[in-house]
Amino acid sequence: MGRLGWGAHFGGLAARLEGAFGADGVFAHDRLRFVDFADDVEELLEEVARRERGDEEAADGFEEYVLRHYGG
Repeated sequence: MGRLGWGAHFGGLAARLEGAFGADGVFAHDRLRFVDFADDVEELLEEVARRERGDEEAADGFEEYVLRHYGG
């Protein structure tokens, strides 16, 4: 994101998603439901889209796409 010039928008991203992944980088299913994680990420992307383009709809469909492809 930094290379795209969007790094400033993600300063608090790690803190907002803290606990989603273990020290080994694997998603922590025992601490957070994947559905909730995908929803949180979509909200963060909508926030960035609202700031950058004035329209959060640029991020619409993210959660559905992720759950369809990776939700198991």
